Amino acid sequence: MKARIVALLASAALTVALVMLGCRGQAPKKEAMLAVATSLRNAMPALISAYEATHPGAKVHATYGASGDLQKQVEGGAPIDGVLFASAMPVDGLIEKGLADARTRRVLATNALVLIGPKGAKPLTFQTIDAVPASEKIALGDPGAVPAGQYAKAALEKLGKWSAIQGRVVFGGDVAAVLAYARRGEVAAAIVYKTEIRGIEEVRLLDEAKGEWVPRVEVVAAVVKDAKASPEAAAFLDFVASPEGQRILGGLGFGAP
Repeated sequence: MKARIVALLASAALTVALVMLGCRGQAPKKEAMLAVATSLRNAMPALISAYEATHPGAKVHATYGASGDLQKQVEGGAPIDGVLFASAMPVDGLIEKGLADARTRRVLATNALVLIGPKGAKPLTFQTIDAVPASEKIALGDPGAVPAGQYAKAALEKLGKWSAIQGRVVFGGDVAAVLAYARRGEVAAAIVYKTEIRGIEEVRLLDEAKGEWVPRVEVVAAVVKDAKASPEAAAFLDFVASPEGQRILGGLGFGAP
């Protein structure tokens, strides 16, 4: 009887040991879900790939959209661990509502506004944008949700051109939609980020916004407060801010913070 009890105890101990070894062999998942501005859609795959290559076991996912729309998703309780937006405003909005950690807020890159048109477009500048015929359209991001549209509207207001062109503006839901209008030749001109037109042959660069009338175009990020995977989200933002992350962004046309 005593021998049987000893055998049972030994068997139980072996089972516990095997379970412990199994758990020890399985590293905890390190994942992060990021809400990312559409204007970063061409940069994120390279950034994520480089990060995961140097952080074994880490997994970073990205969902793309207009920064203002993504802000609303975070406010609605979407399972987001970190945000990378094309403007400070939606990030600061989340911080003010206690939904993002102010200590993790950082500017990761800069960009530039450009005026583009279809391949055969006539010469045009930001200063002469009101010369576009009333029968033709100019594409911008929706200023209510798209930072590129907010920047463009602010710039045109400072130039005194906004009221003159309002009647011929067509809004896009994100910067990719605005670019698509120009690529298809559906508008006479469009305002997008400089990084949007790299390698795009269907459009022509007409002008780059430069001067005191141009808002500073920034990529701003932060970790969402109480995010389950906030350590991984924070680590990824650290990587993007590192020399390697900055090298990748610079290679894709983004400016330094």
